[in-house]
Amino acid sequence: MNCTINEIARITGGQLTGPGDTMVKYVLTDSRSLLYPAATVFFAIPGERNDGHNYIGELYRQGVHCFVADRLSDSDRAFSGASFVIVSDVLRALQQLAARHRGRFMTPVIGITGSNGKTVVKEWIFQAIQNEKNIVRSPRSYNSQIGVPLSVCLLDEEHDLAIFEAGISQPGEMERLQTVIMPDIGIFTHLGEAHRENFHSKYEKAQEKMILFRRCRTVLYCRDCAEVADILETDPEYRAVSRFSWSEQAEADVQVHSKRKENGATSVAVRHGSLNFDLVIPFTDDASVENALHVVCLMLFMGYRPEIISGRIAQLEPVAMRLDIKKGANRCNIINDSYNADTGSLAIALDLLVRQPYPVKTLILSDILQSGKSQENLYREVAGLLAERNINRLAGIGPEISANAELFACEKYFFATTEAFLAGLERHIRFADESILVKGSRNFEFERIVQALEEKVHKTVLEINLNAVVHNYNYFKSLLRPQTKMAVMVKAFAYGSGSVEIAHVLQFHRADCVAVAFADEGKELRESGITLPIMVMNPEDDGFDTLIRYRLEPEIYNFRMLKQCARAASDQGIYGYPVHIKLDTGMHRLGFLEDEVDRLAEQLRRQSSVRVKSVFSHLAGSDDPSLDDFVRQQVTLFRRMSDRIENLIQYPFLRHILNSAGIERFPEAQFDMVRLGIGLHGISAVDPSKVRQVATLRSIILQIKNIPAGDSVGYNRNFFAVRPMRIGIVPIGYADGLHRMLGNGAGSFAVNGKRAPLVGNMSMDMCAIDLTDVDAVEGDPVMIFGEEYPLAEIARQMQTVPYEVLTRVAPRVKRIYYQE
Repeated sequence: MNCTINEIARITGGQLTGPGDTMVKYVLTDSRSLLYPAATVFFAIPGERNDGHNYIGELYRQGVHCFVADRLSDSDRAFSGASFVIVSDVLRALQQLAARHRGRFMTPVIGITGSNGKTVVKEWIFQAIQNEKNIVRSPRSYNSQIGVPLSVCLLDEEHDLAIFEAGISQPGEMERLQTVIMPDIGIFTHLGEAHRENFHSKYEKAQEKMILFRRCRTVLYCRDCAEVADILETDPEYRAVSRFSWSEQAEADVQVHSKRKENGATSVAVRHGSLNFDLVIPFTDDASVENALHVVCLMLFMGYRPEIISGRIAQLEPVAMRLDIKKGANRCNIINDSYNADTGSLAIALDLLVRQPYPVKTLILSDILQSGKSQENLYREVAGLLAERNINRLAGIGPEISANAELFACEKYFFATTEAFLAGLERHIRFADESILVKGSRNFEFERIVQALEEKVHKTVLEINLNAVVHNYNYFKSLLRPQTKMAVMVKAFAYGSGSVEIAHVLQFHRADCVAVAFADEGKELRESGITLPIMVMNPEDDGFDTLIRYRLEPEIYNFRMLKQCARAASDQGIYGYPVHIKLDTGMHRLGFLEDEVDRLAEQLRRQSSVRVKSVFSHLAGSDDPSLDDFVRQQVTLFRRMSDRIENLIQYPFLRHILNSAGIERFPEAQFDMVRLGIGLHGISAVDPSKVRQVATLRSIILQIKNIPAGDSVGYNRNFFAVRPMRIGIVPIGYADGLHRMLGNGAGSFAVNGKRAPLVGNMSMDMCAIDLTDVDAVEGDPVMIFGEEYPLAEIARQMQTVPYEVLTRVAPRVKRIYYQE
């Protein structure tokens, strides 16, 4: 930004407290992403579930001295040398600063909005015209009230085109984004049903989105969208805005005459004025074809010749809307971002890399093409990104990055081509026990590197949506009082999702603590870099040395366990080792009964080796309304027993009894802490629409065969075809975690949007499904459960609970973690 904190106060209309001459270059809204403390201004944005003001002290201690906030606490005032700009609306102040930054440049700006397709259209425009233009664009899907100003702040003198996308979810939002982007050219992609619930009608939603284009010179749109066409052509607000449209049905600047889908592509005949030409769009789905036609429309508007447009459109590549995190060979994690390379998206991907569990961080990076910068300046910037994040190793691929090898200070290897890298694996560079980011320009074909590095397992995979994990965590956290803490269960391999990976996500999002079942699970978390407090719910007699060595906090549920834990701590000269006392309030598994409370308190009082950190209990049926009276009885008993302990031992501790369902249904029993378990994975006892399913179990169709009526399928001949059938063989069986009872029609999978019942007995490694009424070919994906086929449904088919379905998924099923 290159301005002083005093200038920021003037731009935002804020009141400055502290020195005004501090130079600011970087804007920060997420305290976890700090890189340049001395040159950073932190905008303390309050949100529904978190408040940036809570992190001012932490950032000050890390070297940040400039803040924009809506209030000053007494502790903030004590920060020597700190500068505060006090404003009424911190988010608005960020947008004002970005708008002023935007106003410094005459660079043409394309603004994109719509319900769907914004990111794809933006990326395809970049793919199509990057050879002629030095383009700055929104990173990934940075189109929100915060994302837009951060994107606009990337604009500088070297760019000759900017492309920013804007998304809204409710009335009143686009006005603010319009002042930040101030587009010269607008593109309206598609008007769909997303966020429809916040508008009275589809037309009203279109009106809100169109506000982005009020001061545009030209808007590009599809005339077949009646709402958008009507607003542009009849609303006086847009009388001065010129229009450039395409259509399949009405008269338009660009007329689509015909479309034909074959061989994985769509052939399109187009007319523009006196020009008639053909296109081949390398996709067949309607959304991709529509998105590509928006790009065609823009290129025609910009004066590109038809033969250039045809060639560029034919080369469009899929846009990666998520970063996959896969298990690699030799105990590695692989982040797959092998679709594009530029410094903006590299910084985002590196931030994900540094959050991975393994201490060694490695980047495999290709030449960065069409950056508009000199090679030396470009790779000096890249080297700086690596140094700031303490990246340990670099494998550079391509002549340009190799020519600038001396700029990189980390351990480094360089290869002229992808083929040379693959040939050098194991001989020149070996990967083991590390996290690896694979990031390359598309023509380097880095997907071959990912295939070479990933763990070789069969085609059945469990996909873990890390965005859904964060969404669910934030949803349950939003139900708590501000002072209530949350422990998150990651036992049993985090319910099948991977305890190390899930724990790292929780640690990044500042969970209060995590809980495991056994000491070995906690040991694994500590060895992977988890520093959060870790509760061990089922400690065993011979595990106290491990507990103490790895700073694990045991549950104490009987007198023998209390004695052993106190002795182990005392033998090592430890005083006040934290423990968690389990009370039995009616579940009747582990825990102290009410008539044991006085004796328990006496033993706790007579020793100093352990100290009670929390007292807790388990609810027997918080998700079952018929058991509500019993739950309230448990809560009453827990309050009485824990009060008695506190009165007798004479010091305070945390109390917790609520599980996931309890958090939703019994807010009056939050006490000091709650425990989130199955809710993190997308199960709600109140409203399933509030959560997102985290895990998706997928496989593929290995083979399809026709079975005549009367033939049997599977072991023991328990199924006979009553008509000619098409069956598909799927490589998943009971060794992968499914129950044999799903066979013979009891269960079904989803194939291309339709249910395909299982036929015959399920085998250990495979099963058969009925495809007679399903349009499918060999290699098509099969969903066992996922967002479109709920986990609760297959749990019902297996006559069990979602917990068991998730924890049954076998270790041999590869886990793929992804973040959108």
